[in-house]
Amino acid sequence: MKSLNVRPVVFWMPLLVFVILVITSLTKPGIFLKTTTAINSWILAVFPHAFAYGAFIFVATCCWAALSPLGKVKIGGPDAIPLLTRWSWLAITLTTTIAIGILFWATAEPIYHLYAPGGLPIKPGGELATRFSMTTLFMHWAFTPYAIYTIPGLTFALVYYNLKKPFSLSSPVSVLTRRPIPQKGADILDGLALLSLLFGLTAVLGVGIMSISGGIVRVSNFTSGPMLRAFVAGAIVTAFFLSSASGLHKGIRVLSDINTKIFFALMIFVLITGPTWDILGLGAKSAGQYAMEFLPRSLLLDPFNDQDWINGWTVFYWANWLAWAPLTALFLGKISRGYTVRAYVVVNFLLPALFSMIWMTIFGGTALKIERANPGILKEVLDTEGPNQVLYAVIDYLPFALPIAILFVSVSFISYVTAADSNTDVIANLCASEGTENIEGKGHILIKLVWASAIGIAAWIMTSLSGIDGVKMLSNLGGLPALFIVLTFNLVLIILGTIKLKDLRIVKQASQLRRQETS
Repeated sequence: MKSLNVRPVVFWMPLLVFVILVITSLTKPGIFLKTTTAINSWILAVFPHAFAYGAFIFVATCCWAALSPLGKVKIGGPDAIPLLTRWSWLAITLTTTIAIGILFWATAEPIYHLYAPGGLPIKPGGELATRFSMTTLFMHWAFTPYAIYTIPGLTFALVYYNLKKPFSLSSPVSVLTRRPIPQKGADILDGLALLSLLFGLTAVLGVGIMSISGGIVRVSNFTSGPMLRAFVAGAIVTAFFLSSASGLHKGIRVLSDINTKIFFALMIFVLITGPTWDILGLGAKSAGQYAMEFLPRSLLLDPFNDQDWINGWTVFYWANWLAWAPLTALFLGKISRGYTVRAYVVVNFLLPALFSMIWMTIFGGTALKIERANPGILKEVLDTEGPNQVLYAVIDYLPFALPIAILFVSVSFISYVTAADSNTDVIANLCASEGTENIEGKGHILIKLVWASAIGIAAWIMTSLSGIDGVKMLSNLGGLPALFIVLTFNLVLIILGTIKLKDLRIVKQASQLRRQETS
């Protein structure tokens, strides 16, 4: 389709497969969910140590990259002008990775762990279970998940900007092969990664529709139903399409800035009005425990090796985030121009992980304190209404509950829009014909419209008719191939930082020569 100016395999293959599988999930939801769940369970059962060891390697490589000579290399060369200020860069990183998850799981996940503490011989609902819950939040939402995003993003940034490779997942692989990947191979790799992202976006948008609709019902006189969900879906899709179409600086930068400032305001409010000293005490003790247990938990050593529990939680999380990592990396790498590798690791790995730990301490600690003081009060909400409603149950115990709930509904909306915005930008650039990708995020309006419409319609139909569990499970299946993709990127990063370090500095030498010629 010449008017779209797309790579046909990357655009049409994922679109057709996506439509077929969404239709299948609607016409045969039971069989679809059973099949995807069985495949996902098999992957988690067969490859738990591969996921765990891989995730640990990513954390170690992040630390190495920041501290090694590679840390001084500037992405794009010494003359590269940053696309964003450091604050905007951090805000976008925070709101386009796992920020959606921390909104609701910070209060819901610890209640799960409080009563089912990982197969450990500790009393459910007790003090040790409380500490286990908070430590587990740190494990699942801090350094490891951000390492999963940091490694491929940093590798792609160096390959794309410093080695001048194409905007494709195949580009880092070509560093290993020492020759360009055949175009058909590159197209298939990009198309499969895009398909995985499509299911992830649809599942997340579906959860967002349900969460925001539930929040609206809770704070208003509206009743839940297909019409309300259609309104929410339409609003989210319209917002992230317009934001993506307006470009990096007018769209996602503004939304991320607003989003992040609201995050900090909410943290300060809950910390001050909640059980402040209990929260801080639990957070400090749990952080120390997290540091001591990080190695055995990461490597699934005894006693943190209950197979059913780690497959249902830790390994499931790693698979889920890995499924998103390859394409999210393209966006994170694209916006990093003009900063050093060390700065990249700080902004994409260290600071977001610390932010997540503080958020989990405040909101998870508040939920645990409420549940310990009123045994079963939040667990009943969790069991009967679902994890997304636990947050609003916690808010009911805070001052100014109604306006705070409304603010959470608003920030949830912005969070979903921001995440979808960044991924839509990546999808458009990946689908676009070679040489037409746009660093500023402008252009490709028609491509963005097609994907925004497809994702929005699919998410609304499934939340109204068949449910999104099958598509959520399907999105996780991409975690296994993504694991090997990110491991490959990890190896490429180590090669770039050692035997090919001089190749990254060619940009520097050329820049210095130009300055000498003009002086």
